[in-house]
Amino acid sequence: MSHDAMLTQLADATARRQLQSLDLAFARFIAERDPQAEPRLLLMAAMASRLLGDGHPCLDLQALDRLAAEYEWPTAWLNLLADASPPISPLLADTSGLPANAPLVLDRHRLYLRRYWHYECSVAEGILARLRSNDAPVNGLGHELQRLFPEQGNQHIDWPRVACALAARGAFSVITGGPGTGKTTTVVRLLGLLQTLHLREHAAPLRIRLAAPTGKAAARLNSSIARQIAQLDVAPSVRAAIPLEVETLHRLLGARPDSRRYTHDRRHPLHLDVLVIDEASMIDLEMMAAVLEALPSRARLILLGDKDQLSSVEAGAVLGDLGQRAEQGHYSSAIATWLSDTGGDDVYAYVRDDAQPLDQHIAMLRHSHRFDASSGIGRLAAAVNAGDADQARALLAMPSADIAWLPAGAADTPLASLAMDGDADRFETAASGDAPQGFRFYLDRMQRQRPAANASPAAYQRWAHEVLDAFNHFQLLCAVRQGPAGTERLNRDIATRLWSTGLIESDRGWYEGRPVMMTRNDYSLGLMNGDVGITLRMPGSDGVFRLYVAFPMTRGSQLAGAAKSDVLVRSVLPSRLGEVETVYAMTVHKSQGSEFEHTALVLPEDVSPILTRELLYTGITRARRWLSLVGTPASLEQALAQRTRRYSGLAERLCL
Repeated sequence: MSHDAMLTQLADATARRQLQSLDLAFARFIAERDPQAEPRLLLMAAMASRLLGDGHPCLDLQALDRLAAEYEWPTAWLNLLADASPPISPLLADTSGLPANAPLVLDRHRLYLRRYWHYECSVAEGILARLRSNDAPVNGLGHELQRLFPEQGNQHIDWPRVACALAARGAFSVITGGPGTGKTTTVVRLLGLLQTLHLREHAAPLRIRLAAPTGKAAARLNSSIARQIAQLDVAPSVRAAIPLEVETLHRLLGARPDSRRYTHDRRHPLHLDVLVIDEASMIDLEMMAAVLEALPSRARLILLGDKDQLSSVEAGAVLGDLGQRAEQGHYSSAIATWLSDTGGDDVYAYVRDDAQPLDQHIAMLRHSHRFDASSGIGRLAAAVNAGDADQARALLAMPSADIAWLPAGAADTPLASLAMDGDADRFETAASGDAPQGFRFYLDRMQRQRPAANASPAAYQRWAHEVLDAFNHFQLLCAVRQGPAGTERLNRDIATRLWSTGLIESDRGWYEGRPVMMTRNDYSLGLMNGDVGITLRMPGSDGVFRLYVAFPMTRGSQLAGAAKSDVLVRSVLPSRLGEVETVYAMTVHKSQGSEFEHTALVLPEDVSPILTRELLYTGITRARRWLSLVGTPASLEQALAQRTRRYSGLAERLCL
């Protein structure tokens, strides 16, 4: 087959949406750079590019049958790739890196774009180096563990204590767990433990930094960490040495506008001893490589997150790869003995013969304090996570105090009405007076609590914060952007409904009450992709009332040794905002790092590869008290049956 024939096939596949235009362009680039390249190299390049666009760092040549079925690629392509010998081309490197600077790398049965092969190798090397740098356990660790985690009843394993013990003995650790399992509480105790042990032998405290992938996730951790620190049973000097401020990873690393590079890298490392990253499931491969490159060699890295949540939008599923074996523990007998001697925790049931070094640095928190045994949301999330379709259907079929199942077709469900009023009648709690409410809740608060025209700027700050807080009471989540159940359609429909009932003054352009989400980082304003603000009419510095977009900006401070969290509001003129979108409805991906009192999750009626168990689980667990689940039985069944899979070599490089 000639180059032209192969490119024609790829163009036809692009017209059928089996490939994207970028994939075809990459194949043409390969053909232009190497006129002698085998046609199958062009095909492999296009496939690898297509998978990268969907978050896979590589093309797994051992999974071609599965991939062909998923993407509806022609059988003829599989026949062409049946030749096990690698194509010969100066554009295809082997694992030794030769030929140098080739855009494609074949590593055993995985084909990478060079940049992502480098990221994956860099992440693996950075983690393995930390696994090999274990220090001897510090004297007094057992005593401090028992003080911070006193025995509770007949519980044989205190998993937060196990997590702290494992993290205290090494330079790398992962603490994973579902919603409400106490990840934040655990890491605050861990930081208190580390500072206590360090200050006994050193005059200066550990330099600790806290970070999260998005501004929204950072603000959420920021809002809770001060309260946790204030309750921590440690010396005042230790409490004062635990930071309150959480920043985004982009800000931590010193992101440069219009560049993939950061201020901090191998030559200019971060000035810290301990780095804690929350919501680590959202970290992509490229970002994790940048973090590890910028970390000093002796710094500790602690990752927090839910391994079962959706992976990052960009390529890679770092936390998912790291946490593949967390459920079963896979501890060595030596570690089990050490945990028993040090903290009194009996983890021998989680000892496995195939224990790997990485397993000894991972702890999974298993008890949810948010969802008890009677919680429908908690039980539904567990059933979805386990793929138990029968249990999920049973939970949705029975009346519930916290779940409302709307089994009608998504296109026929009055979603605009649900969004406006919260559909409280479907919940058993509606009669008690403590019922879910929709967007009417924050708009009523916006009008009823508006300060007087001559009120102080501080009064308007408090009002803006209260409106922002009220907006977070309810959120409509979608799996897709387009279609009857997509964010684009629903945002238009909801705005129209709110305007027709007089709750907002317009349904287009800039109007008071319009919620918007940043869709691109704006470093000049200090606003990041995913930050949400509300448009409000407020006085400027000249006393003139104008529309501003109010964004929550949480900053931690410490006064006289006591923890205090100051919640501020940053007001920005709409004309200064670049890329934003209305956000009555947001995608499940964009909701990660957030929680809402009432969440309405809308599944598309049509079969879609986007509908997966992880998406359903992530959407369900955004709800704290009430969940409305909208969709067809077919869409629910598909989501339960289909798992997200990211093709990657990271777990294998870490010897899993």
